[in-house]
Amino acid sequence: MTVISPALHVPRRAWLADLPVLAVAVVWGGSYLAAKGITTAHTVVAVLVLRFALVLPVLVVAGWARLRALTPAQLRGAGLLGLVLGGIFLLETYGVVHTSATNAGLIISLTMILTPLAEAAVSRRAPSGAFLAAAALSVGGVVLLTQGAGFTAPASGDLLILGAACARTVHVLLMARVKAVQDADALSLTTVQLGGAVLVFALLAALPGTGESPWAAALGFGAAQWAGLAFLSVFCTLFAFFVQMWAVRATSPSRVSLLLGTEPLWAALAGIAIGGEHLGPLGYAGVVLVLAGTAWGRRAVARVHPAHTP
Repeated sequence: MTVISPALHVPRRAWLADLPVLAVAVVWGGSYLAAKGITTAHTVVAVLVLRFALVLPVLVVAGWARLRALTPAQLRGAGLLGLVLGGIFLLETYGVVHTSATNAGLIISLTMILTPLAEAAVSRRAPSGAFLAAAALSVGGVVLLTQGAGFTAPASGDLLILGAACARTVHVLLMARVKAVQDADALSLTTVQLGGAVLVFALLAALPGTGESPWAAALGFGAAQWAGLAFLSVFCTLFAFFVQMWAVRATSPSRVSLLLGTEPLWAALAGIAIGGEHLGPLGYAGVVLVLAGTAWGRRAVARVHPAHTP
């Protein structure tokens, strides 16, 4: 009989816990290419309604008892966060329609830089020199990434994705400062937020001039579009959420954050290897700088605030 020592058993358990989290980072990285493949400027709102309406009933059923236990203050706080979340997805999805999946995945990673900067501004605490250097490296990388064909005005999609990164930062700050939601159940909080976002999308879909209706878009989908929508709904939303809930208990929040931080790498790989996107020498240099800057920034924040790694 083979005897496995505790020293060998623990790393194996940690690795097994890491694999699903890494899978979430991979599917999130692929979400930009998937969204780009099934969405046009006229179907953004419709696709968002379909994407989240498919998973919302599952979340409601799974957490019905805890949803009913939410207080009115918690519902209002989660609803506010849902409005911001809706804005994030609108900016991201309109953005990816008008830029490359590679650019979208890398520019959105600036959230990891913008969030600590915003926290420092709110708390009036200067960030470390190492973090500022990492931020400069990331910004320089985005400049090279978006200007690889020559220095011109940034594409509208790039600016929309940058706006989404700023909105993500606002969302993180609100999560930390809206007292009503800080003790709320994670599943219930996510369900109410997605419900608020879907309500925003549904109201927009009912307005004239916002593109095709969800019903018309669904009727126009072929097998490839339905597969892309299923990937976004089931894997990038439902699977990702439940894995995160499980992983923070099976491992540590900082380890989960580190693994999820590889998302921009997978976005770049998906865009280049699967989407056939071409960057050029300056673009590839920008990819390297963005990845290096965000990784360095995460480490700099972790050294100062180990429990608050973005």
